Amino acid sequence: MPVFVTATVYFFTPDMESDDSGSGSGGRPSASQPTGRAAEDELIADLPPGLAAPEKKELAQKIVTSAENSTLNWRDQYGYIEDIGDGQGYTAGIVGFCTGTHDLLVLVERYTKDHPDNGLARYLSALRKVDGTDSHEGLDPGFTAAWKKEAELAAFRKAQNTERDRVYFDPAVRLAKLDGLGTLGQFIYYDAMVMHGPGTDPTGFYGLRERVVSEADTPAQGGKEKAYLDIFLDIRRATMKSRKSHRDTSRIDTAQRRFLYDGNLALETPLEWAMYGETFRVSK
Repeated sequence: MPVFVTATVYFFTPDMESDDSGSGSGGRPSASQPTGRAAEDELIADLPPGLAAPEKKELAQKIVTSAENSTLNWRDQYGYIEDIGDGQGYTAGIVGFCTGTHDLLVLVERYTKDHPDNGLARYLSALRKVDGTDSHEGLDPGFTAAWKKEAELAAFRKAQNTERDRVYFDPAVRLAKLDGLGTLGQFIYYDAMVMHGPGTDPTGFYGLRERVVSEADTPAQGGKEKAYLDIFLDIRRATMKSRKSHRDTSRIDTAQRRFLYDGNLALETPLEWAMYGETFRVSK
């Protein structure tokens, strides 16, 4: 489950960089903010939507899916499921929920609570047993077919959307805004959250961020947005390279770093990037 790791006090300074959409860090008050979740919520409510704007959220999902599934058609991925050999069991759905990383189990548990007679409920016992491993025990041969069939239902698609937002999108965007990051920075956090998971270990998202803030100030602490994100991408890239299954760093080298070096902190369209040698474009 996600663990929220935020500084207790955020300082905003007049010289913060901002993107053209206003979702960067410029324009924020230059005084320290009160501590506490309520104060953070109040602060975020006063900020532009950034990546949470519907068109930007749609764009974010397209970019993530170009890396996860080599397509822009993310809505075609609800029924996706396969073992990609990364030691995390089956990877499935719109953000790669995994049988070995607890998020797929939680998704099915929450879905079953609302829809007790669904076609995945009979696999809950097996999912609990394989959680944390790459085992398929109790899942083969029927689980993949059951997943694909369930993904044809609007209720299960909605459940995937809800869990994506609850575990990955909303926490990543929230923390990026508290760190003073604009739309691109919010996307960089979100993509890292999806790929590395919301863990506090050195290779989990929160662990990665802690390693970055030990080297550089966030924009909310007075640091420069481009410089901070450059270091974030450096540390994330090195972490990916240390794992055999993640050694292709296209999503950083020819996508996120390209957006950053082009100065596209607002993640404006038209947008073009390469992923594993294939070029993707979004016109608007």
